[in-house]
Amino acid sequence: MSEDLLAAYDAHLRGTGVPALGARVERDGPLLRIVGEHRGFVTAPRDLSGHDVDALIAAQTAFFGARGEAVEWKARGHDLPADLPDRLRAAGFAAEPAQTVVIGRVAGLATAPPAPRGVVLRRVGGEAIPAIVAMESQVWGRDCGFVGDHLAGGLAAAPGRLAIFTAEAAGRVVAAAWAALREDGVFASLVGGSTLEEWRGRGVYRALVAVRARLAAERGYRYLHVDASDDSRPILERLGFAPVTTTTPYVWSPPAEAAG
Repeated sequence: MSEDLLAAYDAHLRGTGVPALGARVERDGPLLRIVGEHRGFVTAPRDLSGHDVDALIAAQTAFFGARGEAVEWKARGHDLPADLPDRLRAAGFAAEPAQTVVIGRVAGLATAPPAPRGVVLRRVGGEAIPAIVAMESQVWGRDCGFVGDHLAGGLAAAPGRLAIFTAEAAGRVVAAAWAALREDGVFASLVGGSTLEEWRGRGVYRALVAVRARLAAERGYRYLHVDASDDSRPILERLGFAPVTTTTPYVWSPPAEAAG
């Protein structure tokens, strides 16, 4: 683990990124939460040991339960107190698959390989969102309309801070990814990278990393950050990203009778 990268993560990436249009960011004691997206979102500082953690957790379920909405609490592997996951589960939160937080220095990533033969990378706007949603839905086998809502809202709320790219072959979107260009100018977060099955293993994902790295370099950012799946982590490490911690979404959903 790179301690300097982990320290940079804690200093700059405990915020909320780029909320969608119509969403609001608010503070509840030491917590930050987003209200108004497809589900609520909560993030905390590294160490909550000096707070009544159970009361903070209960406040989130009460708040979002009153709205009839689910909420995600973003927990990191090095968070304190160490029993935070146990406390979340005891309050009815369920863990979704963990991801590995990897960080790379922009200067060493902007020269990664170009797109493979037959693939065109484009920076796109709202006009490409329906095609992106269709591709995402095919990849994941479910309706990914919420991805489109998030992208459209982000573009409307902060068009200069959300950069969306597609990889196209024969006029068809075969992969898509985006970068959240954070306000502090230190970190750009890379999100997405979903690729149709028949196009995997050809370098499309690496090319999407490279084009976003070049944009971040042009804007003067120092680091790139990814919450990496088990599929993308090996690719990112080969490109020079370093693992620093893990992140697990803990999700609470209101009882069916309250939500319905």
